[in-house]
Amino acid sequence: MKALFVTHSFPRFDGDAAGSFILRLAVALRERAIDVRVIAPGARGLASSEVIQGVEVRRFRYAPRSRETLAYRGTMAEDVARSASAKLALTSFVASETLAVRREAAAWKPDLIHAHWWFPNGIAAATASRLSHIPLVTTSHGTDLRLLSSKPAARPLARFVLRRSARVTCVSTWLAHQAAPFSRTAPVVAPMPIDIDAFEPLTDTEARDHNRIIFIGRLSEQKGIALALRALSLMRRGIVLDVVGDGPDRVALQHLAQELGVADRVLWRGHVSHSEIPALLARAAVLVAPFTEEGLGLVAAEAQLCETPPIAFDSGGITDVITDGNTGLLVPVGDVTALAAAVERVVTQPELRDRLGQTGRLAALATFSPSVVSARYESVYREATETHAL
Repeated sequence: MKALFVTHSFPRFDGDAAGSFILRLAVALRERAIDVRVIAPGARGLASSEVIQGVEVRRFRYAPRSRETLAYRGTMAEDVARSASAKLALTSFVASETLAVRREAAAWKPDLIHAHWWFPNGIAAATASRLSHIPLVTTSHGTDLRLLSSKPAARPLARFVLRRSARVTCVSTWLAHQAAPFSRTAPVVAPMPIDIDAFEPLTDTEARDHNRIIFIGRLSEQKGIALALRALSLMRRGIVLDVVGDGPDRVALQHLAQELGVADRVLWRGHVSHSEIPALLARAAVLVAPFTEEGLGLVAAEAQLCETPPIAFDSGGITDVITDGNTGLLVPVGDVTALAAAVERVVTQPELRDRLGQTGRLAALATFSPSVVSARYESVYREATETHAL
């Protein structure tokens, strides 16, 4: 079987974090005799055609090199919302992507097209699928469905893409419920794979810092870092917080830490390479994930693989990852007092931390291993092609 991936986020080089889970899926599918090629956008310094970990990538041009800035930064929706030039670039992006998919479909003749995110890639993939008579699978990773609540005008486009799709997959149950009203078939819950070889527990000779907790994510309101700081102010002074990531709210958050009297207990690491994250997770006592309506919260599963218990709000797709009291702890959304109490409970009870860590790792392996995920997608692909043939 041959599957043509269409995505706006994909590693620009071996080891790049951008869209790395999509590359992992492509590599894992190869073990199931499914050959994957990828259509992704161009950017300065990128070749038009290359091979990464045995996966062929075709990158399409959509603007002069100096203006090919929509992709790979994780801010496409925000850029388009606030900039007229970005809106114009998006129109060119979708048109160029559609043409690239049609050309590759005609030359390579894939058995199916797999669009990652209904927006923007599903629009191009659905158009090419209809013209090429090739079945379409569309996966929502979260940010695309969140767009539907903030931009109602996007809903007809989402309906066009998802109803054109032979199968719709979502990376969490929560997202599947969001997608269901727009789909002609019930969305399938199928998360992306994690690099289980990179995320491992500490060895017997390595030491965990039992008073250090960690937050990993974009510094924005949706990720809840301000609530993590408020919770920290309610914890005993010995507990310190590692903040990994950057974003538009960093300066305001640093001022908040000063106001709360916790500035000396926060280490602002900024952006770090993806290769550094496993060690940071493994050495922390707890991952604090105060996200609201997160599509999945893959970082919580990465923490579980390191036997570091995640503590999160009972919101969004992260409830697929954390079973409260078994593989982590969940607290009511926005309740900083409960969040602080849950962190202190795990920090001060090593036996609880160890139990949550061990059961969490087993659960993450059973759900996010590349072999498990690729088997799920092989089944989805078979269903899509068989349905299309009827």
